[in-house]
Amino acid sequence: MQFIFDADRYVLHLINYKWQNSFFDQLMPLLRNSNLWIPLYLFVGVFALVNIKKSGWFILLFICTAALTDLLSSHVIKNLVFRLRPCRDAEMIGYIRVLASYCPISSSFTSSHAVNHFGIATFASITLLPYVGRWIFLTYLWAFSIIYAQLYVGVHYPIDVLAGAAVGVMAGMLTATVYRRRWGRHNFTQKG
Repeated sequence: MQFIFDADRYVLHLINYKWQNSFFDQLMPLLRNSNLWIPLYLFVGVFALVNIKKSGWFILLFICTAALTDLLSSHVIKNLVFRLRPCRDAEMIGYIRVLASYCPISSSFTSSHAVNHFGIATFASITLLPYVGRWIFLTYLWAFSIIYAQLYVGVHYPIDVLAGAAVGVMAGMLTATVYRRRWGRHNFTQKG
């Protein structure tokens, strides 16, 4: 088990300290800011209104996905498993750079950013695949960029974001399954 934690710290050190550059030093703190992504969420809502019959159900389950992932990470897992964040770990001082504007005192495990964004990405990729096709991979590129930012700014360990991504994927699959069983593929409007 110690090997896993040592590898976890080593990978964090690589991403946060060794692979640093001035562009990422400016970009990564922005990527993890939830306000930056409000236009994307609004776009998804408008996209649903324009392209999906009974779009209210899609939007409702999209919001339910975000609520479920936040509940699972912030109120269930973090209360069961406490792990000190790297930005608060005395053993990591000098080995990482803290680029976040603050270092939360909450548990590092799991990353709520990872759970939330991978849950939303999974829900969107499953439910919107029939309409947007191969471009759906962008949802996971978006989610991955956010978990990379969490590591880069020094607020999470790799295990925290990987476990968070896994929980998010499962939650997104659950809500997408509920949506597809009830409203399914036939719910998309026909173009032209």
